[in-house]
Amino acid sequence: MNVPSDPHQCGKPSEEAVSAELIRRPMEVNASSVPKGRYVADLIETIRKSADGLAQDQTSRGDLKILSRTLRELRYAFKVFGPYRHTHKVAVFGSARTPESDPCFRQAETFGRAMAEAGWLVVTGAGGGIMEAGHQGAGRDNSMGLNIMLPFEQAANSVVAGDPKLVYMKYFFTRKLVFVKESNAICLLPGGFGTLDEGLEVLTLLQTGKRDMVPIVFLDAPGGTYWRTFLDFVKEHLLDGGMIEPQDLSLFKLTDRADEAVEEILTFFRVYHSMRYVREKLVLRLTAAPDEAGMEQIQQKFSGILSRGQFLVSGPLSEERDEPDLAELPRLVFHFNRRDLGRLRQLIDWLNANVPPGDSLRSSPSE
Repeated sequence: MNVPSDPHQCGKPSEEAVSAELIRRPMEVNASSVPKGRYVADLIETIRKSADGLAQDQTSRGDLKILSRTLRELRYAFKVFGPYRHTHKVAVFGSARTPESDPCFRQAETFGRAMAEAGWLVVTGAGGGIMEAGHQGAGRDNSMGLNIMLPFEQAANSVVAGDPKLVYMKYFFTRKLVFVKESNAICLLPGGFGTLDEGLEVLTLLQTGKRDMVPIVFLDAPGGTYWRTFLDFVKEHLLDGGMIEPQDLSLFKLTDRADEAVEEILTFFRVYHSMRYVREKLVLRLTAAPDEAGMEQIQQKFSGILSRGQFLVSGPLSEERDEPDLAELPRLVFHFNRRDLGRLRQLIDWLNANVPPGDSLRSSPSE
């Protein structure tokens, strides 16, 4: 799609024109990324029934426009991200107003470059400031963008403008959904209301178990205090006030060093691969299984997160047959109480620190 990189010079395309082009655009999708028909037919039928129900409910035109646009935006975003679903991606958030002379800009650029060198894609809001810095570091081939259509015409930055990996979206909530769904890690640099909103939403989703566990890094400029002040607030008011638990602080890391931010993210996937709930069981897919001594330590250290039973090492469960590419990975299977998400993160950290890693798969499934 020929969306101008500078709408002030070339004329901003209308939302209708963008939407139409988004749906028509042909996609080159890897065969491995196409979902198996027998597993999705029932879901497609549910969507059809929901649409029929809207007509029966005499839903207003305004509400239908919201639903129609939402479905089209998500379909478009899923098509764009589909070919890259098995490539690790880190979302970088931060102010669009940060100038190139700011240490935060250089920090984001350094971080983006290091993540691209590690084989990751860098996903940002596609604007200027921190977003552009992350893309400059990663380079065009390793950059993806989720741009938002705003009344004051936010243009895509020069790195990702015109790239087929750039998505234009109208709604913030669909944009945030795609950010959270498609990203395997989150890095937040100093920013305004939007950055705080994005960071706190991801933390909320992790704390409540609404998002599979991912690493979150709050990255300050070298010697900076933006996130340090935020952490002080969290400890003084949220933790001391009993509004969060001490283990909730394990859900994120704060640093002012780009190399530590990169290490935090890469280490998270040293042994841990992914997770999936199978009815009342939680399945952690790993690149290597704990030995007998390791299992004894896990039983002792983390029994408090069990709703019943013990931790077990297992192969893939029958319900995981729709992910055959992960069949070779060993599993840690247990009945999780679904409350202690901070302790779950501590278990993942323990596995990464104490289990020798196996051959890591690049696949990072996203459902």
